Amino acid sequence: MEAPSEAQLPRKTGGWITFPFITASSVGLTLAFVGWTSNLIVYLIKEFDVESIDAVQISNLVNGAGSLIPVVAAIIADSFLGCFSTIWISSIISLLGTILLALTATVDSLRPKPCEVGSTSCTPKPKVQYVVLYAAIVLATLGNGGTRSTLSTIGADQLADKPKDQGIFFNWFFFFGYSATFIASTAIVYIEDNVSWKAGFFICVAANVLGSTIFLMGSRFYAKFKPKGSPFTSLARVIVASITKREIELPSTGQDFFQGCKVAPESLAVVVPSNTCRFLNRAAIISEGDVKPDGSTTNQWRLCSVQEVEDFKTLIKILPLWSTSFILSTTIGVQLSFSVLQALAMDRHVGPHFQIPAGSILVFVLISTALFLALFDKFLFPTWRNLTGKSLTPLQRIGVGHVINFLSMGVSALVESKRLNVAKSNQGYNIVAMSVLWLVPQLALNGIGEAFHYPGQVSLYYQEFPITLKNMATAMNSMLIGIAFYLTTALIDVVRRTTTWLPGNINNGRLDNVYWVLVVGGVLNFGYYVTCAWYYKYQNMKEVADHSDFPSHE
Repeated sequence: MEAPSEAQLPRKTGGWITFPFITASSVGLTLAFVGWTSNLIVYLIKEFDVESIDAVQISNLVNGAGSLIPVVAAIIADSFLGCFSTIWISSIISLLGTILLALTATVDSLRPKPCEVGSTSCTPKPKVQYVVLYAAIVLATLGNGGTRSTLSTIGADQLADKPKDQGIFFNWFFFFGYSATFIASTAIVYIEDNVSWKAGFFICVAANVLGSTIFLMGSRFYAKFKPKGSPFTSLARVIVASITKREIELPSTGQDFFQGCKVAPESLAVVVPSNTCRFLNRAAIISEGDVKPDGSTTNQWRLCSVQEVEDFKTLIKILPLWSTSFILSTTIGVQLSFSVLQALAMDRHVGPHFQIPAGSILVFVLISTALFLALFDKFLFPTWRNLTGKSLTPLQRIGVGHVINFLSMGVSALVESKRLNVAKSNQGYNIVAMSVLWLVPQLALNGIGEAFHYPGQVSLYYQEFPITLKNMATAMNSMLIGIAFYLTTALIDVVRRTTTWLPGNINNGRLDNVYWVLVVGGVLNFGYYVTCAWYYKYQNMKEVADHSDFPSHE
């Protein structure tokens, strides 16, 4: 029998050969999305005559969807399509939306004609123009959301047999991702402001095409795994099963609980569910007809294992701590949104020939976050260990992030108060004679706070979640940010309805009062956080045995 030739041998897939394809596609898709979202508020105001606060609200909705859609995409990829199909389908949807958006900046009939304030010759704005605009925004946001989490997942899957290499992959993957965000927030936004919207948006189109093409070019090298089911599905099954069996009495012995294995019960160490949230224990009770002769379940939505029930309880225990970040992220959303409006109303010249694009002002957050993350690893954390003999724990990092956050809101209030005073002395001018660089301290503080609380949250979830739910750590943060942007939209709407602080022209409003409200909310929320941290008991005590933390209430 002849040995198979090299051409007949099955080609090995996966490994580092896939890294350039996956990372390059991520860079292209990030350039495309951030290139237009960073300047969306300015585009809506200048080209579509959208009122400034309404433009902020639309931007918040886009950012919220951009964080929630990746969670939905991850569920679809895990349960049905797999990462590869989810990515290429989403990249096509993103491309369609970006092309449509570029056409709104190219075809005159797709955007309103310029109209001076007070002019009597202005023609009504056709609704079809806004239908096309919002359709473009929805498609581009939907498509990008479908690739954001799945690209990192498929990249890690290529190194599934080398866990240490996965850490290296994530470091470089996010490095290139943040680099693309920086380039899009500066170079592409500058082109949109100083060359033309058409040129800037078509660069986004080209980046999307390039990213999608490179991803598909690497198809032959990818290790493609079949969908294994989403962890969200197992959580949903626990809820459904416990409700279905709500009238069944809880048994007194562990033999009546499903252990989740297809082997003889006598060979198993029987695990009894904990007494926390005992109602959920009913999901693991074995009733008549629940188990097949081979030990498997007849209906997964009626019977769950003890481990699945305990995993769900772990999630419940950490939810109070998770909820403290809603106010934290909402205040950040308000600050970032209004910083763009403030920049539009301030002197953005740096030197005689250069003007900072309003949409690029937020890059100072990214810069400060990156710088202080590096500083933490090289200086702060080692110094803390030398002084205390203990490591800075996730809860401590998050707590420091809370404090820096409401300090940032206080600085924002003071700067805005000064800006409004200057605006009053220069009435009749939309641009206040005050440098946009006054916004840098508050944005830098925002970035420093993020360098504390964001990695702290991810670290806490990874440390505390059971193995089956480890992949939810990023999803928890993504959900948090998405919901927070919608809360930001709701908060701004409430302020507009109940006060006169946010008129169409912020020079005539009291944005500083909004910031002071956020300071108060941040302080109260920090008190809530400390309370949750006090009562929280670590699930994985071995991992934090050598750590100092907030006092633990026993």
